[in-house]
Amino acid sequence: MQNQALNPSSPVISSVAAVAPRAQASVRNLPVNLFASVMGFSGLALAWRLAHEGLGAPAIVGEAIGAFALGVFVLIAAGYLTKLVRHPQAVHAEFHHPVAGNFFGTIAISILLLSAVIAPYSAPLAHLAWTIGLLATFALSFAGLSRLLKGQVDASLAVPAWIIPGVATLDIPVTGAHMPMAWAAEANLAASAIGVVLALVLFTMIIGRLVHRDPLAPAMEPSLMILVAPFAVGFLAYTNIVGEIDRFASLLFYFGLFMFAVVAPKVFRRGASFAPSWWAIGFPMAALANAALKYAESHPSEPLWAIAIVLLAALNVALAVLTVKTVRIALNGKLFA
Repeated sequence: MQNQALNPSSPVISSVAAVAPRAQASVRNLPVNLFASVMGFSGLALAWRLAHEGLGAPAIVGEAIGAFALGVFVLIAAGYLTKLVRHPQAVHAEFHHPVAGNFFGTIAISILLLSAVIAPYSAPLAHLAWTIGLLATFALSFAGLSRLLKGQVDASLAVPAWIIPGVATLDIPVTGAHMPMAWAAEANLAASAIGVVLALVLFTMIIGRLVHRDPLAPAMEPSLMILVAPFAVGFLAYTNIVGEIDRFASLLFYFGLFMFAVVAPKVFRRGASFAPSWWAIGFPMAALANAALKYAESHPSEPLWAIAIVLLAALNVALAVLTVKTVRIALNGKLFA
């Protein structure tokens, strides 16, 4: 029997095609998942800050990448706002799509991460950005879960992108553990509660779909890296809340590392064609690199520092390659086609 996930008429492929119909190059085809690039660059900037503290890496590297992440966000946000104004029906269809709609969480996560990037330069602006990101994250998580609970959702659509809203709520305490507002501590706890339960439930559903149903279509295979995020981000959120790296934090870190070892060979394979969906690998890798650097600093040993350095180096290479390829398709018009 023909593999349904590889068949253009399958529910996943046909429904995605409905969101992005074939047409001439137009801003209406700008994918919301491109905001994942901002997540990757912001995570890389924060990782270099940790490398500066733990390894003595040049501070300018992380700050320069952070400025670049902010510039990329402004550029993509301007493009997507143009899409919203000119083609609101396309944005509406994308938001209500059972797969693509989850990527609106990348906007909220980008804002949360950028609040941490700009915090050393402007505390008030960082507080404002974090608050906006928090409200957007809660709203998107509520909308996402409400949509699933309507029922009659095709089980084949339970793909790794579903877990983005849960990861988004976990990013609230990752970036807001030191927010001075009186209500921030309770908001961080609420976000952690929502994120942990959502991530675990959806992770179980996604693993069940991957085990019992047809494999993901090749174009969706990079999203497998998202399965690393709940544990790497969970590690960062948990350690920020409790203020230490205890045994439970160690369990989260090591399982995140294990998941990366499992999915990496499935993602980084020869012959894989590039698409904007590849940016899905950036933030999970960045979260794991940040977790590894933080863990190695708390439990210093040569193997742990080696793991952290290798992950940071791999993240740099991956984002550099994705940047070059994205600029190339932007210049030849394929990004908007």
